[in-house]
Amino acid sequence: MKLLPSRDISRAEFIGIVAALMALNSLAIDIMLPALPFMGDALGVSTENERQFIISAYMMGYGVGEIFFGPVSDRFGRRGPLLAGIAIYIFAAIAVIFSPSFFMVLALRFVQGLGAASTRVIATSIVRDRYVGRAMAEVMSMVFMLFMAIPILAPGLGQMMLAFWPWQSIFLFMGGLAMVVGLWTLIRLPETLSSDARRSLGPSAVIEAFNIVVMNREAISYGLAGTFMFASLFGFLTSAQQIYVGIYGLGPYFPVAFASVAALMGLASFTNSKAVARLGMRRLSHGAALVFTGVSGLWLVLAETIAVPFWLFLPLLAIIMSCFGWAAANMNSLSMEPLGEVAGTASSVFGFIQTVGGVLIGGYIGQQFDGTVIPVAAGYFAMGILCLLCILVAENGRIFRMDVSSGGDACELP
Repeated sequence: MKLLPSRDISRAEFIGIVAALMALNSLAIDIMLPALPFMGDALGVSTENERQFIISAYMMGYGVGEIFFGPVSDRFGRRGPLLAGIAIYIFAAIAVIFSPSFFMVLALRFVQGLGAASTRVIATSIVRDRYVGRAMAEVMSMVFMLFMAIPILAPGLGQMMLAFWPWQSIFLFMGGLAMVVGLWTLIRLPETLSSDARRSLGPSAVIEAFNIVVMNREAISYGLAGTFMFASLFGFLTSAQQIYVGIYGLGPYFPVAFASVAALMGLASFTNSKAVARLGMRRLSHGAALVFTGVSGLWLVLAETIAVPFWLFLPLLAIIMSCFGWAAANMNSLSMEPLGEVAGTASSVFGFIQTVGGVLIGGYIGQQFDGTVIPVAAGYFAMGILCLLCILVAENGRIFRMDVSSGGDACELP
């Protein structure tokens, strides 16, 4: 019997599928954080900072893959490329289990990232196919709220698995969950890009689409603002295990501390989904970026002055990451809003810029880890300043203005 996707998918299930697709990417990072020391020992990696490359290799593949999947999905539709990407993700996750060397693990993590790129690029395009304006920001906030369940649960799940099984079990779990999400997508998610909206994959058409994206000042500025926000987050993620365990000695309680901050990010995304219709994307993202930068600057001053105790470190980090939750979904929506005609390519370009740029900058921040929180605090502050500059460029020097479009209607499924 041939499996056909349902055309009467509800809004709630639609949000659930998109969140599950995006969560595969977060799972491939967060569930591994407790396993980095075990993988390093098993694969002969002596220095802590080198273990960060297990995360960085995945994210580099993720960034490279994003530049590919957008134009392909604009040409062939969303479902086929999305399912192909999930299949690549599953293959690489299972293959890591049998890897004999650190180099092979890094290569397969790169391939896994290539496949995972489809879930970010195409899932964002699918949302843009169905929703516009504030409705898109509201849906993306709800997606992000559900997506945040992975950072909350994954490190603890990884820690629990390591208590009973070797680190390879984590990759087996990744592959198995991706199979479930892929089957759900195959059966329930319909094609959202109509035949008459598909673009040619010829060089001239692709160049034209890329030109539309990069020449839109507002869109590219918000895309770059998102890049700097992600860079600050990635700089923290790569050194999170070293900070929580190495500096603050949390040991097995590391997942609990990590989850508490992730839970606040999820709560921020939920409140954003409710507040965006009343306050607008610009006011929320601009205010969050200002608080993000101010609190990061305060943290940096304190870190340069004293050894920041854990009781002070955690609330500062929680405020910063909550602001990230408020800003991220809105900036993503603001960058995509003017580019509906090339949504796949736009998602691809912004995904590539944000991921590769974020990995290079955030990876540099992570490599500066010196046994203190100063490099991470400095990274958050510097990225906040750059984010604010991008906002000023996008808005011609003005902040907190009302959204230009108040659009909120959902488009009909094809």
